[in-house]
Amino acid sequence: MHPEALPLQPGQESVWSYPRPPRLEPTSKHLQIIFNGEVLADTRQAFRVLETSHPPVYYIPPADIQQQYLIPSARSTFCEWKGAGNYYSVVVGEKQALDVGWYYAHPT
Repeated sequence: MHPEALPLQPGQESVWSYPRPPRLEPTSKHLQIIFNGEVLADTRQAFRVLETSHPPVYYIPPADIQQQYLIPSARSTFCEWKGAGNYYSVVVGEKQALDVGWYYAHPT
């Protein structure tokens, strides 16, 4: 059984309209990631990634991320289009969030 796309409303996008392999779109939107009161990332140089049946995600340049809050995770994934994915957890003060960010060290 395959899910069916719902009719789009004005201003909406459908994940079923996104391409495979994924498409990268540069964006100049101001993106910030804030966790436990700390700004973890702040950029206007991100890429929006669009892939069939997946919600859009943003890739943020490493230079725009506060790396001191990231802890390498044991989790990994593999995508036929992007390669091996490695994950980070975040720790700020006493608060942590597991496997919240990922990167492709050697994208395919």
